[in-house]
Amino acid sequence: MAGGRAVSVEQPVTRLRIDHWDRPVDQHDAAILSRCVGPTLDVGCGPGRFTAGLAERGHVVLGIDVVPSAVSSTRDRGGAALRRDVFGDLPGEGRWGTALLADGNLGIGGDPVALLGRLRTLLDPRGRVVAEVAEPGTEAVRDYAAVEHGGATQVVPWAVVGMDGIDAIVDRAGFAVVDRLECCSRWCVVLAAAA
Repeated sequence: MAGGRAVSVEQPVTRLRIDHWDRPVDQHDAAILSRCVGPTLDVGCGPGRFTAGLAERGHVVLGIDVVPSAVSSTRDRGGAALRRDVFGDLPGEGRWGTALLADGNLGIGGDPVALLGRLRTLLDPRGRVVAEVAEPGTEAVRDYAAVEHGGATQVVPWAVVGMDGIDAIVDRAGFAVVDRLECCSRWCVVLAAAA
């Protein structure tokens, strides 16, 4: 039972295969990494390409994920990672310079406004969120995703947000979009606390 209703692996509208992200950093990933400043919390780090990529660039970075095999993969790449839920207790609360939501992880928890609200408590007051979103024209969806990794599947609440729907969401969470990026048919926004 998740969110008050029975869920089967066949029901989720989104399938997230973590091994899909188990690859080297590409041109778009590098553009995202360049927007991370200061100590960075990689939320939903998956197999750790961003966590490892930031560490290689000299950042203090911690990856967190609820999938044990993803945390192991991140550590195998040389990245620091913990099996933690972003809504639970985390180290460094209030001191992170960047919260990274790559690969659509703005959908974690199924409520982007609540997720961004939680990130505000994790960030330094001058901190930022770097979030990858879906392409313009994508319908906003709140449902479930099947996360697949290491032969196991976990069903979690999930949301999908397109580039043209992001402003209303971030405004409700007390953020503002300060940068937009389109690279290789992928989209990203940088958010800062609204004045």
